[in-house]
Amino acid sequence: MAKISFYLFEKSPERQVESACRLCRKILRNAAKVWLHCPDVDMQQQLDERLWSFDPTSFIAHGIDQIDAPICISSRLPESLDWIVFNFNNQALEQVTQFSHIIEIIENAESAKQIGREKYKAYRRMGISPQTFKL
Repeated sequence: MAKISFYLFEKSPERQVESACRLCRKILRNAAKVWLHCPDVDMQQQLDERLWSFDPTSFIAHGIDQIDAPICISSRLPESLDWIVFNFNNQALEQVTQFSHIIEIIENAESAKQIGREKYKAYRRMGISPQTFKL
């Protein structure tokens, strides 16, 4: 069963794209592979551009639909279990048994918090108790 983590920005105005880049950099230090599940093409472009420029001292290797890259940005979900999946979709992922870890980033905006609450409830209905990190 997947571990699910919610990163909830209660006070910080940080954007979802920024926090995703920061978390990706941290995760890659542990040699894990990151899948950014993102059906929205505009958001894919934002993630792609930000990952290029996020860290001026080191390039964060990534690509759109490049499954051999350490970070893959895609509208599809990965087919293997060895990915940590960031969910940029507005619904909870129902394939919770397919991944070791699912990460949900909730921005400090009422609309984002409402989507986050719905996702949280959906995971609970699936019998999972997500961890919440308030930032």
